[in-house]
Amino acid sequence: MAREAAAGDPVALNSLLSAIRPETLRLCARFLPNREDAEEACQDALWAVTRGIGDFQGRSTFRTWLYGLTANRARSTYQALRRRHESGGPLPDPPDPRRTSVVAGTRLDLLEALDELPAEYAEAATLRDVLGLGYGDIATLLDVPVGTVKSRIHEARRRLRLRLSDYR
Repeated sequence: MAREAAAGDPVALNSLLSAIRPETLRLCARFLPNREDAEEACQDALWAVTRGIGDFQGRSTFRTWLYGLTANRARSTYQALRRRHESGGPLPDPPDPRRTSVVAGTRLDLLEALDELPAEYAEAATLRDVLGLGYGDIATLLDVPVGTVKSRIHEARRRLRLRLSDYR
């Protein structure tokens, strides 16, 4: 279906978007604890698929390509929300602390820490540790050798441990 959509088949594209929406939303929810924010990131990711499907060359699996695209959109949504908050702009209603898990709070800490890393470290760590992609898939997606992926992830984890430790 992805190849037909990439070739310009509008029916295949609509079918593909319908098929990937639940997984895309689930991936966005791994990044963003607020459901509305995850929905916004999901819509951005689906729009990016629509615009970029013609660029999908099949060097990686469609799933790997989708995960990379979705990770970028979810992180962009988080960064936009953070900038809006820092500039004093309106934010969505804060989640009810009785319904917000410790995991969600930890996820926000992780997003903030990832935001402070150089982009190449953050991207590799996100694809591996948040989305669960294998080293080979990440190497293909980023168009770098597997050894480079491993070193970026190692360095990202080292920096994240320092940033997230209780001994700041």
